[in-house]
Amino acid sequence: MASPLSADRLLRALKAEGVRVVEHRSWRTHNRNHAGSWGPVHGVMIHHTVTRGTDSSVELCYNGHSSLPGPLCHGVIAKDGTVYMVGHGRANHAGAGDGDVLAAVIAERALPPDNETDTDGNRHFYGFECINMGDNKDPWPPEQVSAIVRASAAICRAHGWGKEGTTSVIGHLEWQPGKIDPRGPGVSMSDVRRRVAERLRHPADWDPEEDDMPLSDEDIRKVAVAAARQVALYKDERLDRRDARQMWDDAASPHTTWQFRPEGAERDAWGYLSRTHAEVVALRAAVAELASAVAAGSDSVDADDLVARIERAIASASGGD
Repeated sequence: MASPLSADRLLRALKAEGVRVVEHRSWRTHNRNHAGSWGPVHGVMIHHTVTRGTDSSVELCYNGHSSLPGPLCHGVIAKDGTVYMVGHGRANHAGAGDGDVLAAVIAERALPPDNETDTDGNRHFYGFECINMGDNKDPWPPEQVSAIVRASAAICRAHGWGKEGTTSVIGHLEWQPGKIDPRGPGVSMSDVRRRVAERLRHPADWDPEEDDMPLSDEDIRKVAVAAARQVALYKDERLDRRDARQMWDDAASPHTTWQFRPEGAERDAWGYLSRTHAEVVALRAAVAELASAVAAGSDSVDADDLVARIERAIASASGGD
């Protein structure tokens, strides 16, 4: 049995997960609790608003409309990733859905098809409305999808959900037959669940964009050792840790690195580099000599002699081979 988070705990959880939060009006006491209970809660449900514009969408979700009074969710996720809190308690967002889906959410197992409307979802789910037309054309910016992931992970983390899977986060389309939300380019519930699961493997303040840090020397050494072991296995050879470390030490030596020579090659890496350098130097000298001769109007340049001198320069500079 999971009791809903208090308004303060919910707010702290969202902020700890890196969600940018705006508290809208009297959201802490704005609910539909008089119409039924809220809780026990078992998951998070994602919707789209079928509206444009942040201010008007937030007001709509706070107030509701003539046929459906507000709040219509607990938080509104704007295009820029800001989450506007509009309610705390029972909210008109999930409606009646499939009890088999709820059972799967509780058990954190694969979701069955939603083909019934026999269970009150408003009682059991946190709800987030995301500003999008839902016409399969209106894009979902990365900032908005990231906020969906962070807000969902925050609630899962606070309740201890997601240990056996990630189906604690579902879309309205997976709950109630006939619903399509969330829909559009840039969002899918399978991707959201995958990213929520990844977040839950890290501390709440984890930022995947900052996780791509340069490798330390020790990290590089470990990678080299692993690579060396794979090479040995590929060649069907045995390689112990001492041999692997020696391969790393050898690979770390600039001298040894330049002596790398692929099978079938005429020379090692340093040989190719030094020969190329010698050819460039010799050719630049030859071009300079030809340019001088042309500028002076001379017709006494012996082409065969010039080529022979270039070849001798190259041979001398590259060790005579």
